[in-house]
Amino acid sequence: MGPTPLEIEQHPSPNYGARSDNARPDMIVLHYTAMETARAALERLCDPETEVSAHYLIGETGHVWQLIPEEQRAWHAGAGQWGDVTDVNSRSIGIELANCGDHPFPDPQMAALEYLLAQVMERWAIPPERIIGHSDMAIGRKTDPGPRFDWRRLAQQDLSVWSEARTCAGDFAADARAFGYAPADSADAVLSAVRLRFRPWATGPIDDLDRAIMHDLASRYPIDRKAFTA
Repeated sequence: MGPTPLEIEQHPSPNYGARSDNARPDMIVLHYTAMETARAALERLCDPETEVSAHYLIGETGHVWQLIPEEQRAWHAGAGQWGDVTDVNSRSIGIELANCGDHPFPDPQMAALEYLLAQVMERWAIPPERIIGHSDMAIGRKTDPGPRFDWRRLAQQDLSVWSEARTCAGDFAADARAFGYAPADSADAVLSAVRLRFRPWATGPIDDLDRAIMHDLASRYPIDRKAFTA
């Protein structure tokens, strides 16, 4: 038997606009809400005074709310960059996960996310390497979905990417740019963003495992800067 069809509750937010230059979404950005409850996050994402929103919110029980139509531009990413894309809001679909950032994401929530990701990726022909975290595109500014998020689980279902590389050591900075990470004010900031996603409990200076992982990802999933320009 396949997964149970996902029930999505429509809960419109006024916080959206048109995508710039008739852009279509070609990436998905994952967030955590950093709030105590999904209901509190829902109220904030629908409050016109906050000027923030996302296309979807998933509660810890797996309940899904759609706040913004996928064709519209939600206000979830803010300042940042992925590859050459600087207006990430116009090129992405934002999914918020109810989580304070300091505890694991429950299985019902992850199952709902997996089902939703598969649907959205199919609708917009979004490849696994274009599923990123807020921390990936807002280096040094954001940390969500955080160290407790299971990226490897998503990658095992082709809903994101992962690396088990251990031996090849390349040029970390060049490989990070080739994969999609934008240059930051410091090399440590990029390292922190990469580790947050692929080695969340690693500490200390950059090492060969960092280089191996980044070289492997850049080799398999280089950002296409001609196709993906802001």
